[in-house]
Amino acid sequence: MDSVSLVSRSLSARIVGLIAAGAIGLLPGAAPALAQESPGGQNNPEYAPTMLVLDASGSMLAADPGGGTKMDAAKNAVRTFVGSAPDASKVGLTVYGTGTGSSDAEKAAGCQDVTVLRKAETIDKAALTGAVDGIVPSGFTPIGTSLRKAAAALPKEGPSSIVLVSDGLDTCSPPDPCEVAEELRTQGHEIVMHAIGFGVDNASRAQLTCIAQTTGGTYTDAADGATLEQVLPRVSATALRNYAPTGVRVTGTETYRTAPVVTPGQYLDVLPQKTKRTYALDIPDGSTAYFSGTVSFPRTNSPALDNNRLDLRIYGADGHDCHVYENEQATSSGDGVALTVGKVFTKAAEEKTGSSSSDKCKGGGRYYFELEWASVGSGAPEQLTLEVNVGLESGVSDPGPAPAQTEPVEFTTPPGTAQPVIGGGSFNVATALPSSGIYTDTLQRGEFVFYKVKLDWGQGLAYRVRYAPTPHHGSEYTSNVRTTLYTPFRTEIDMDTAAYTGSGQILPSNDASIGTIPIRYRNREADVVSVREQSVPGWFYIAVKLSPAGAAARNAPVPIELELTVTGTPESGPTYQAAGTATFGGDKAKPVVEEPRAAPATEPGSIDPLAVAAGAAVLVLLVGGVVLVVLLRRRGSH
Repeated sequence: MDSVSLVSRSLSARIVGLIAAGAIGLLPGAAPALAQESPGGQNNPEYAPTMLVLDASGSMLAADPGGGTKMDAAKNAVRTFVGSAPDASKVGLTVYGTGTGSSDAEKAAGCQDVTVLRKAETIDKAALTGAVDGIVPSGFTPIGTSLRKAAAALPKEGPSSIVLVSDGLDTCSPPDPCEVAEELRTQGHEIVMHAIGFGVDNASRAQLTCIAQTTGGTYTDAADGATLEQVLPRVSATALRNYAPTGVRVTGTETYRTAPVVTPGQYLDVLPQKTKRTYALDIPDGSTAYFSGTVSFPRTNSPALDNNRLDLRIYGADGHDCHVYENEQATSSGDGVALTVGKVFTKAAEEKTGSSSSDKCKGGGRYYFELEWASVGSGAPEQLTLEVNVGLESGVSDPGPAPAQTEPVEFTTPPGTAQPVIGGGSFNVATALPSSGIYTDTLQRGEFVFYKVKLDWGQGLAYRVRYAPTPHHGSEYTSNVRTTLYTPFRTEIDMDTAAYTGSGQILPSNDASIGTIPIRYRNREADVVSVREQSVPGWFYIAVKLSPAGAAARNAPVPIELELTVTGTPESGPTYQAAGTATFGGDKAKPVVEEPRAAPATEPGSIDPLAVAAGAAVLVLLVGGVVLVVLLRRRGSH
């Protein structure tokens, strides 16, 4: 990517004024669940059944630093969540450690002491609160067995979640809880497990982290009851409307020689800190490849996870450096925002020149895509679930019409009655918006939700988001709000961000709307990067964020309206040399394991980006008083 394009993209990002507000912690609040698509293809959003698994072992009788016992604090946290949960949400409760004491003589019985108090059905708030109030801690900690029983009580089909709260290690293993998580995953259960460590040591933290990350969930620390009362409702909200990573399991390697060969589709890997994951892709001559990596940071009570950056580099034959680089960087990742880095790779469409070096990155052949969690923020987990997307697009014999315009399509306020929808928690479960219209949703503090709009050749979209006024407003209710528009291969087209204090806010704040130009193949000939990337039809994603706020806002959800205009009559598009256009999605994913190839004399070297484009978002941080922090998001590529 040239520096002029970088500047153009940087200038398109809006920099919003600083926000003064109170402390940001992890805010309570329930949220609607994953939006799923019905078998008939029509979007039919539902709440994902979620089972709370609560530790009631004898250790929960220990004193909490804030007063009372740890069990008292856990009950308060559950009550807070239940009080703010949506009426149609499906929440159950499983508890362990209530039926026996903790003596050696009672261990055999205590290690089977797991009770499903409430099934994950439409929430009965009074009954669920009553069940929590009746818990008396006394026994052992059979985490592995409790996960099995909780999973058995959840629906056998469709996505669901488990939120586990424990103050220590499993004292009954076997079964090992991490192995149970893997067992459930391999059996095909669509269960994402989230774990909260309540004042735990390093060994317990490692075990709970393993449970969560095996299933694509998150681990969160809660040092004391006050923190748990903030964390549990937030994590439960995440479970209801969760970032749901999906894909075929694959294990990338540190070097290209042993990299798995992938085909177009979606994959899941694990990305440790400061570690590279490399994947091989065979690109036919004349084709364009699309590659992206997505991670979602856990919601934490840390005010910032600073300087987290994903790097993407591409290498050619024999690991030759193709000098193709992209990065995405963000601070304050503790909101749980998904971070995606993507690249459109066109060098396979370039003709070879006879050069022994540069030809290794031209024409068809095997190329290597390397992802690295290169910059790690303080308080970040040891590893993250990595979602990898791969797409291929064949060459064309007729590229079709020239770009219709370089400015986004015009926004017009849609007529008609507003339609309620429930946004999804990830790209994978984004709620489909079928046409122009006004769509309403309700966001809890700390949510980042996704919608999607399908565009054909010749079509474009424009939208804006209204955050409605709420009864309570002021600096103590301040949240950062943001909306981002993504291409089908998850690269960013445009975004806007602002401060929301409960008095109402529209994004974008300085323009009529955020949008695309009409989608045409030849848009890739444009000088502006964001325009070039609007050259493939498919699902375009709209993400909407409402960050945490002060303690006063913990039960202050915010209604939103998403006003959408879809323009243009579908066109025939280009003529492809092979059937199909770029394909994205997990159903065709198939990693291929091959024998390692002999290493050349040197490994691929590191690349310094030619330029860094800066955009900005804003977040509030209080450290001993009201202070201002700019959330800086940088993107660099070449």
